[in-house]
Amino acid sequence: MPMLDRRMFLQASAAFGGAFALGAGLAAKAGGAPDPQILTARFTEARIATGGTTPRLMTYDLSGTAGSGVPPVLRMRKGEPYAARLINRLDEPTTVHWHGLRIVNAMDGVPEMTQPYVYPGEGFDYLFTPPDAGTFWYHPHCNTLMQMGSGLTGVIVVENPEDPAFDAEIVLNLRDWRLNASGAFIAPFKPRDAARGGTYGTVRTANWQREPVYDAPAGGLVRVRIAATDVTRIYSIGLEGAAARVIALDGNPVEMPFALDRLDIGPGQRVDLALRMPENEESRATLDNFRGSSPWTIATFRAVGASLKRDLRDINPLPPNPVAEADLSTARRIPIDLTATAEQGVSTSICGTLGYTFWAINKVPWPGDTPDPVAPIEELKLGKSYVLEIANRTPHAHPIHLHGLSFRVLAANKRTVLPPPTDTILLLPDEQAQLALVADNPGDWLFHCHIIEHQKTGMAAYFRVA
Repeated sequence: MPMLDRRMFLQASAAFGGAFALGAGLAAKAGGAPDPQILTARFTEARIATGGTTPRLMTYDLSGTAGSGVPPVLRMRKGEPYAARLINRLDEPTTVHWHGLRIVNAMDGVPEMTQPYVYPGEGFDYLFTPPDAGTFWYHPHCNTLMQMGSGLTGVIVVENPEDPAFDAEIVLNLRDWRLNASGAFIAPFKPRDAARGGTYGTVRTANWQREPVYDAPAGGLVRVRIAATDVTRIYSIGLEGAAARVIALDGNPVEMPFALDRLDIGPGQRVDLALRMPENEESRATLDNFRGSSPWTIATFRAVGASLKRDLRDINPLPPNPVAEADLSTARRIPIDLTATAEQGVSTSICGTLGYTFWAINKVPWPGDTPDPVAPIEELKLGKSYVLEIANRTPHAHPIHLHGLSFRVLAANKRTVLPPPTDTILLLPDEQAQLALVADNPGDWLFHCHIIEHQKTGMAAYFRVA
C-alpha cells in the first residue's frame, strides 16, 4: 500500500467526519460533551534497565506535561461522556484504541478501518460514553509492536459509584521491555520466536519499575487492578503473604468472588483483586508470577499504620455490567480455526509490517492495515445472537481479543471455571471453546491474537455488524 500523503489524509478525515459526528451525538444524548483531556503521544526517557537510561521511550501524558514516563491512568465514569484529544508528537502516525470498551465504532482507533491515521503534529478527537465499569487499557493500533513495545500502553479505570468502598487502590500495568544492559532498545522480535510463542522482553516491570513496593493500610482492603499490557508474556499470578479474592476479570465482575490461587492472564487481559493487607505494620505480601521454571516477584505490598481489622467478607460482589445475553435457541454458529500458515508475501503498510506471515484465522492471514483488507469473517445482523465455535489448532497459546463486543464462554475443553462476559480469551494449545455474543454494536470490529507478533504476522480478522 502506498504511503498516505496529506491530501489523502484530508480526504480520509472528511470521510470519517460523519462517523465522529455519530459518536458525538451519542455522547451528547448521555449528558453533553465534556472538555477533552489532552492526551499527547511523545518521546521521553526513563531508567528502566539497571545499566542506564532508555532513550526514545514512547509515552502518553495529559496536557503535555512531562511525567515519569508511565502513561497516566485515565479515569472515566460508567454511563458518562468522556472526551480526549490525541496530539501526536511522535515522528510517525499513531492512533488510540480503547481496549475492552464497547464504544461506537468510529472511536475504536483502528486505522483504515474506523479512523484515519493521526500524523505527526496532527490531532484526533475521541468522544464516547463507556457503558461498563471496570479495568480496561489503551494503546495504539498503528505500528503496534514497535509503539506498544516502546511504551504506549496505559490503564483505564471506569468507575461506578455503586461499587463497594475499599481502603486503597493500586493499579498495576505489567509489561516487559526489550533492552540491552545499558538500557537501549534492541530488536523488537525474532522471526523464529514470532512463529512460535512470541519474543520475550529482557526487563520485566510493573508500572515501568522492577519489583516496585506499594504501601497500603495494615489490615485494610485494597482493590488491586492489574492489566497485562505486554506484547508477548502470559502470566500465572499468585499472592504470598496475604489473602485475596478475584472480583473481576477483563472488566466484568465475577458472579461469586473466589480466592486467588494461580490465575493465568495473557496480553490484553485484566484482573481485579480484593486484597486483605497483612495485619502488622511493615509486613509484606508479594504478587508473583509462577509461569515458567523460575517464579519471580511482580510487586510487593507493604502494610503501614495500625490495623484496620477489615475482613474480605466485608466486600460485596461488584454490580454487573449491562452485557446482553445471547439467545441460544436462535443463535447461529460460526466455526473459527486458529492455524499456522505457510509463509507468503505480506502487504506493505504505513502502520508497519514484520515482513513475515506465520498465522491465520480460518486459513486466511491478515494482509496488514490496508484500505480494503480481506472480507470479514462473517457479516452479523444487528441484534442477533451468535456462537463462535473457536478452535486453537496450534501448539501455542493465543489470547484472542474482540473489539467492540463482549462474549460469554459457554464451554471449553480445557477449563472447568468459566469467566464472566469478556472481550479476551486465552486459548490454550488445542483448546476448543464456544463463545456466545449478541451483535449489538454496529461497525467493523477487529478480532485478533494479542500476542502482537502473531497479530502482525497473520492472526487477525474482523466481523462486520450491520
